Amino acid sequence: MAIDEHLETFAGKTMYDWNVESGIQNPATSIPRIALSWEQSEAKQTWLDHFKAFLTGRRVADSSQKFTAFLEDVQASEITGLVVGSWQFYSGEEDSSQPVVEALVAAREKLPYLTALFLGDILSEENEISWIIQSDVSPLFQAFPNLQIFGVRGAQDLKFSALNHENLKTLIVESGGLAAQTVCEILGADLPELEHLELWLGTDEYGGDTTVADLQALLAGDLFPNLKTLGLRNSIIVDELAAALAGAPVVERLQTLDLSLGILTDAGAQSLLQSDRVRRLKKLDLHHHFCSAEIVSQLENLDIEVDASDPQVAEDYDGATYRYVAVSE
Repeated sequence: MAIDEHLETFAGKTMYDWNVESGIQNPATSIPRIALSWEQSEAKQTWLDHFKAFLTGRRVADSSQKFTAFLEDVQASEITGLVVGSWQFYSGEEDSSQPVVEALVAAREKLPYLTALFLGDILSEENEISWIIQSDVSPLFQAFPNLQIFGVRGAQDLKFSALNHENLKTLIVESGGLAAQTVCEILGADLPELEHLELWLGTDEYGGDTTVADLQALLAGDLFPNLKTLGLRNSIIVDELAAALAGAPVVERLQTLDLSLGILTDAGAQSLLQSDRVRRLKKLDLHHHFCSAEIVSQLENLDIEVDASDPQVAEDYDGATYRYVAVSE
């Protein structure tokens, strides 16, 4: 899997690219995506200009104005979801998502029904996932108490300094390398309604220094009492994770375990095959793996739904074997 397509659906609704000419489309069935185009960036338009135009339904000439314009586009107050795409096309400290987060927080009263938010629907051709500069996204959870789904792409400078929310059901963090500190912040959160947790752990080459030990409280089943889907995806330590999960109490209450996009080999798959807990799942997702055809056949013969598609082949150079996660740089 490469990040080469924008989201087509989100939170069960179809996506469309918002622009000032066509305005906001049917909020009951669709979700807008707000992003700068390359041409807009070249013309020195900012994402804040674009977002202000979205809220007011008109073009904004003065980007220095504070984000306090009265809501003129009535439909903006009716949207239930929002996807944020590129806010810049060049990486630099000044190009983090912090101004985007601040703008969204300032707009909280103008977006009263927001239940789904994705920050960073950015393709590799726009900005590599490891180059996307995020920030502390915790203010978003404080600003939007009805939020149920939150996704973010890119883990550079990503923080969840105060992640507490009574209604959040889905949390997705996509990265080429997820730092242990960020994982620690997520696992320290108070999220009593969380049902779906998806972490792309990535590789150490891009900051992914999370270990199985860092996930111990999660694996022990001590966190998130309503968790039904656990994704530890895109990981170079997936064999170790599989061995730990095979006997992990958390699996007892899961319906879906997702270890896809990583470098799973026969060793990790054997751990899953031998686990009674895994055999009681409804779904096991392992697509993009490095398992043999024999092991894949055994996996597919389990009495549960198994996705073992997209087999990969290891590469050998100078006597060393290399396996790659689906998304890194």
